[in-house]
Amino acid sequence: MKKDVPYRDQLIELSKLYKIHEVKSYLRSKKNLTTSQIELILLKNKIPLPAHSYNKKKIAEIRFKEQVLTNIVLTIALLAFITSLMGVRPYIKLVTDEIKFTHVAKEYKSNFGVKKKSTKDLKKKQKFDSKEEDISLDTKITLNLFEDLKYDLSNIRSGALVKPIYLSRLPKDLKKIKSTQRKKDTFIKIVMPLILDENSKILENRKKLFKILGKQNNTRGEKVWLKRRLEDYGIKNEDVTELKIRMDIIPVSIAIAQAAKESGWGTSRFALEGNAMFGQWTWGEKGIAPLNREKNKGHKILKFPILRSSVQAYKNNLNTHKGYREFREKRAELRSKNKKISGSELVKYLHNYAATGSEYTRILKKIIDQNGLTDFDNAVLMNSSPGSSLTL
Repeated sequence: MKKDVPYRDQLIELSKLYKIHEVKSYLRSKKNLTTSQIELILLKNKIPLPAHSYNKKKIAEIRFKEQVLTNIVLTIALLAFITSLMGVRPYIKLVTDEIKFTHVAKEYKSNFGVKKKSTKDLKKKQKFDSKEEDISLDTKITLNLFEDLKYDLSNIRSGALVKPIYLSRLPKDLKKIKSTQRKKDTFIKIVMPLILDENSKILENRKKLFKILGKQNNTRGEKVWLKRRLEDYGIKNEDVTELKIRMDIIPVSIAIAQAAKESGWGTSRFALEGNAMFGQWTWGEKGIAPLNREKNKGHKILKFPILRSSVQAYKNNLNTHKGYREFREKRAELRSKNKKISGSELVKYLHNYAATGSEYTRILKKIIDQNGLTDFDNAVLMNSSPGSSLTL
């Protein structure tokens, strides 16, 4: 371009050269665009301005404002990204934890369950010095398992999910663990997943029950399901109101406290020989006779093939036996008021569980308080599908 051409005309010529329709439309409408306006239009279209621009200060201001605006937009976008990342972080951690758990669980299934590796090989894996802990390989494997899976009670108290580890039997020598706290924690880690899993099944059935009762007409399958649940909970005359009261969870804190009391924190003969964690009586053949039983007494302690069976029988007992009617009614009352099903609230209604009555519930309350078991009433089990659980 010629140097004597007025600056404004140079800008118009540039707009024509680069076919900037915005400037052309303004000129056609006979609008009197200022030099700064034309410059701004050219800049927006990334057209370089003439080198001898007399309005460099104005252009610098425009560029500065555009840069500030760009920075603001980028900052907002970055903040939005960080916020969304924080929102999905718990989900990412959950998925990561489940993947890690599944990986380690598979290793333990091959080592512990089907016993593909020899005892000698397993000993190499142990982290505990036998001189420090005079405990069996069976107990060491359990302790290593919890450590490898990062199964920690302090994390659960802070809201972490409970690992779906289902042991079939208690380690034979828990009582040999020197640390009392460590022994208790190990026992809690063993029984809590079993309790939570049974509670989850009850809640699933409870949800289905209310869905069926909320329908005007039920299918044949739903009627059969309902009839079986009435039988399971020992209810006659199709009293669905009573079924709603009986079909409910047992607070985790109460279940752990009773298991601890009745089994001596997993060290009693009944627990070790018969998987009997809750001291339920029987007069049949499937039982273990107490050593100090009076001659005129014929009761035994009911034994089970695995620990899970003991938990199932215990929950069925509390949900059906007439001696625990008040317990169930108070639990239903909490439900009706949308209150938490708390162990500390309900434990006093289990006085019929033992001959010592209120003294028994006082001991249970002490176990709950001293060990902070109410922290576990809100515990949630990690996804326990067949592929992401560990049964040993």
